[in-house]
Amino acid sequence: MNIITLIENLVYKQGLVAEHGLSIYIETENRKILFDTGQTGLFLQNAHKLGVAIENIDSLVLSHGHSDHTGGLYPFLEKNNKAKVFAKNDIFTPKYHGPNRFIGTLRNERLLKNRLIYVNAPTEIAENIFIMPDIPISDSTDTHFEGMYQKNENKFVPDEFDDELFLALKENDRTNIVTACSHRGITNICRTAIEHFTLPVGLIIGGFHMKNCSIEQYGYIMQYFNQIHPKSIGVCHCTGVEKYSEMIRDCESDLFYNFTGYEINIG
Repeated sequence: MNIITLIENLVYKQGLVAEHGLSIYIETENRKILFDTGQTGLFLQNAHKLGVAIENIDSLVLSHGHSDHTGGLYPFLEKNNKAKVFAKNDIFTPKYHGPNRFIGTLRNERLLKNRLIYVNAPTEIAENIFIMPDIPISDSTDTHFEGMYQKNENKFVPDEFDDELFLALKENDRTNIVTACSHRGITNICRTAIEHFTLPVGLIIGGFHMKNCSIEQYGYIMQYFNQIHPKSIGVCHCTGVEKYSEMIRDCESDLFYNFTGYEINIG
């Protein structure tokens, strides 16, 4: 199982581009899966440079409805005519940062026709690759909703990210987690995976929305990571490079920054 980050906030490899967003490609022996599409279609340019054939991708999974994860959706659908798009029911609910800045995903019925599949229960989309759409909040200490709103019936209400999901990859008697922003909390995501699969955690990769987290939240997350001791943790995007530098000091697991173009093999 090979994982390539097609776009992320940072880039160090010559010839690639970065943006505030996230897109991760997962390839197994039989299936090719895309997790999020970044903020624009720039990830397509990186995919070409990295030898990833966009037209051959079988499935696209959207983590939540923020535009820095769905902005490349329609450029992708223009290039790929076969992939099904998996998301939760609220993916197109209007989302805002504060009351004025729209950061949601617009719906294009023409491009989505016959391709959108809503998931409301754990769903195996390839052998040992599961969409996990339900993230119970066991502890609200690790949630990241500040300043986030959604618009329902012309009313702004706090966004608690009922549309958020993550991927669980089973390999070598471990559960590996691919997440996007972890608004509902990376600790709550890990608990969900551990309880569902009853396996230890191997790799965790993605954004943890820790850039502006409180001292209490940071300490809580570090304590939890050191308690479950994942084999490795690849932070990126909304985790923040400043928090990454703190995590290197405090985290007992193997920690790395998952920048644009980074490749990982599980197995």
